[in-house]
Parts: sequence; C-alpha cells; structure tokens
Amino acid sequence: MIERLPADVSEVLALVLDQDDPVHVALRARVPHLRVTGRCGCGTADLALDTRSVEPAPVGAGRFVAAEAVLTTETGACPGKVLVFTEDGYLSWLEVCSWSDDIEVDLAAARAWPRAGHRT
Repeated sequence: MIERLPADVSEVLALVLDQDDPVHVALRARVPHLRVTGRCGCGTADLALDTRSVEPAPVGAGRFVAAEAVLTTETGACPGKVLVFTEDGYLSWLEVCSWSDDIEVDLAAARAWPRAGHRT
C-alpha cells in the first residue's frame, strides 16, 4: 500500500522537525515528496520518496534518528515520544513510542503534546 502523505503524518513531521535547525529545514523541504508505504495502529509510518527527484539532506549515510520529541501531557506526564528517522539523507520512518499502558500514545496525541515536550 502506497498513499499520499496523510495530514496527521505531515503535521507531526512539521512539529518535530525544528524550524531553526538547518538539517531539519532541509528534511522539511522533502516532506511534500513523501509517501506512506506502511502504517501501524499507533500511527508509526514507513516513508518513501523518489530519490531520483530529490537530493538527500546533509545528514550522512546510514539510518539514524534525525529528530525526536518527548510527549508531555497537560498534567506533566511523559507517556512516550516521537522519533523521525532518516536513511542516507532521506526521511524514512516516523515512530510513535509509548512508555505507558495508562495513556494512549498515537499520532493524535503526538499532534497535541510535543509542543509542551522537549525536542532534540
């Protein structure tokens, strides 16, 4: 299954990729070219794009975490985080991680909570 980039994925990428970081700016410029190739129930998404039509961002070879945001609720609880992975300079994966069985962590939560959280 390949689908255009859904709004929830696009919005979370925009929240997590910091506007002041030059690498994040370069990665955000590639977001319009992304497609989702797979998803799970929590919102984690496998991403792909035509690497022949877009240059890689200056992040280096291999797979690594390009950005993350700790999710912090209104009450100060930290039930999880969002990780953005790149592979060879291209966005490749958006991961929603849960640390709690008490609070549901998914893309909807990631859209609401990272603004209060810590981005690295």
